[in-house]
Amino acid sequence: MKNNFASRACTALALAAILANVSWAATYKKLYNFTGGMDGGDPATSLTFDSAGNAYGTTAAGGDFDLGTVFMLTPSGQETMLYSFTGGSDGQDPHGGVTIDGAGNLYGTAVAGGSGGFCAGEGCGVVFELSPSGGSWTETTLYNFKGLNDGFGPGGGVVFDTAGNLYGTTPGGGAHSDGVVFELSSTAHGWRYKMIHAFTGGKDGAVGSLGSLVFGATGDLYGVTELGGTYGAGAVYELSPTPRGGWKTTALYDFKGTPDASNPYGGLIFDKAGNLYGTTYFGGATGMGAVFQLLPGPNGAWQENVLYSFQGGTDGSFPTTTLVFNSAGTLYGTTSTGGRPSCDCGTVFKLSLAHGSWNEKIVHFFGERRDGSSPNYGLTLDSAGNFYGTTPVGGTAGQGIVFQIAP
Repeated sequence: MKNNFASRACTALALAAILANVSWAATYKKLYNFTGGMDGGDPATSLTFDSAGNAYGTTAAGGDFDLGTVFMLTPSGQETMLYSFTGGSDGQDPHGGVTIDGAGNLYGTAVAGGSGGFCAGEGCGVVFELSPSGGSWTETTLYNFKGLNDGFGPGGGVVFDTAGNLYGTTPGGGAHSDGVVFELSSTAHGWRYKMIHAFTGGKDGAVGSLGSLVFGATGDLYGVTELGGTYGAGAVYELSPTPRGGWKTTALYDFKGTPDASNPYGGLIFDKAGNLYGTTYFGGATGMGAVFQLLPGPNGAWQENVLYSFQGGTDGSFPTTTLVFNSAGTLYGTTSTGGRPSCDCGTVFKLSLAHGSWNEKIVHFFGERRDGSSPNYGLTLDSAGNFYGTTPVGGTAGQGIVFQIAP
């Protein structure tokens, strides 16, 4: 009897600890379960919305050839496969989602495939465009990576500048084999590729991240690298356009590793004051990931603060997410693991600033009742204040889901 009582007491204490760290105001809903068939599988993607409220993303598997798809999900939860990759010149294994322009065209990258290059077996990857035409979608390959100084294996999204040029990164290739930042410009003869920075593996970093680049208020580009930097734990960098059409690279911060943040996989976001925020997969006080802030200072110096160190328990661990702010200034993101002790399937979390410190609360634990698992690509906020995301695995068929969080 004493042992049973002690066991029940420990269980109650553990449950109480979990409940104390959970924000119950949010409502979680699964919107779609991927089957791994024609509809796609492994949605390793962030989501993008059009003006009608339809969500767009990519799957790394499934489709006609099991090489990935671009899909659309209506507000009512109806999924349509817009394009199925063949593994030829159009590419295969698209990751990171798509970017939509004012005309409704979609742009993204595929890690492999394409018609050019020195990448063994499956090609060096592509940048693609999907255009709506008469009820169907037409795919155009904008650039085939060759695996040389131009880079290879793009696994993140692309972003537009105000002139309509596209920018992205690759994790490999380039003059130093540590990845590149590239620009694609639309011309009368098609899209023109330009390598605007080759990572050296030194202070500027190495390996372009999963997260997309972000533009600052003055037109500068900001991003992170997973590796490199002074301490080998990744870096934050800025690219500034020069009067002669080039780009100047500035290393803003080199991560040091535990107890500092270490190895950022997601992208960066700005707040209204011009401060930068992001997550790292490793580092923090326990080595299980962190949320960090960078504050601009005098003479171009930036100060880094670790806002939260994940503990590896119910609070989550190892985030790969790009963060997002809601209208109240609260940060939201996902962790790829941690959370519910019985699953270790990841979480949705929020960080709120109160009395000068940032407090973490769990919005959702993944892994219950055929829920999704391992959310890697973060959240997207709609105009009504709801958050949307994907998990690459889990769900009814084990092929991933699309979910909604209504705060």
